[in-house]
Amino acid sequence: MMALIFDSCTAKVAFMTSQVVPAARGSVKIKKDRNHNYVIQVRLDNLSEVKRLQPARQTYVVWMVSGQEVTKNIGQIHSSSGTFSKNLKASFETVSPVKPYKIFITAEDDVNAQSPGMYIIATDNF
Repeated sequence: MMALIFDSCTAKVAFMTSQVVPAARGSVKIKKDRNHNYVIQVRLDNLSEVKRLQPARQTYVVWMVSGQEVTKNIGQIHSSSGTFSKNLKASFETVSPVKPYKIFITAEDDVNAQSPGMYIIATDNF
């Protein structure tokens, strides 16, 4: 499943349904800023706490694949449950000088992992 919306240099792509956390829903928004960098915004709902996964991990890491097929750790996604909501919400934002081709999230024991572990949730290619 993929939803692609273009709005003045903005692309929004929905994450595909995950077999590991099937209730998780979210999207990635990519927007080019005035410095010609790419602002990457990730928003997720119902992302299970990473320590509840089997096997349990320490953190969720966001990865980017560039057009040159280079996979890069671009940071840690933080989740929290809202005061008035039982949904676990997660968000992440970063800037990249390179246009993303695909974004995915893995569960890791080390936030500085150099190669991705088990895929949790991913987008299709942009």
